[in-house]
Amino acid sequence: MTKLGKLYGLGIGPGDPELLTLKAHRILTNVPVIAYPTLENGKVLARAIVADFIRPDRIEIPMPLPFSVERSSQPYYDIAAEKIAEHLNLGRDVAVLCVGDPMLYGSFMYIFNRLSERFSIEVVPGISSVMASAAMLGVPITYRNDVFSIMPATLEAEILRDRLAVVDAAAIIKLGRHFAKVRDILDELGLLERALYIERATLPNQQIIPITEIDSAAVTYWALILIPSKTQPQ
Repeated sequence: MTKLGKLYGLGIGPGDPELLTLKAHRILTNVPVIAYPTLENGKVLARAIVADFIRPDRIEIPMPLPFSVERSSQPYYDIAAEKIAEHLNLGRDVAVLCVGDPMLYGSFMYIFNRLSERFSIEVVPGISSVMASAAMLGVPITYRNDVFSIMPATLEAEILRDRLAVVDAAAIIKLGRHFAKVRDILDELGLLERALYIERATLPNQQIIPITEIDSAAVTYWALILIPSKTQPQ
């Protein structure tokens, strides 16, 4: 009987390949099969980050996934999971690349949920874009007993407003076309002066722009707003 392969969820960090962990690098350079999400526009960010570490004899599984909320992603994840399962059933280990951390809004979570009862899985954590953004912006996020909240900009305006009204510190992710809504809420709550905008953190085309100077039509999905703590350090 063929021994089943092992599935790895590899957090590959926010974009700078030097932020890949030693463990993720070791697994990436040894597994025979590598899977990664591809965007609707054909771009392959996850693979591009670690392209220099992928050997030409590796089997690759591109996973087309929709990132728009209007489209259901379930069938796409179903198809991707079964393609991965085919290799695992043949005894081949598979590494799924995940930008940032696999278990924090990561695409790997949906593969994990579909395959965790059938195969052995190991998750390798990665640096999230939220943590990387704080480093790139050069601001501490929290002090002492501060509570830090991460929230997607895709939330309804009323929910987002209610949650931001009580935060000590926050990160608002998945900005994209929701930027104008978020900016208006921050202005209404008096948080605009504390809000810091960054896009594509740690990548060569990273941008840090004053939030009042941003063209809302040009904001990418890979942007976030960080609201650091106003607690005074001792």
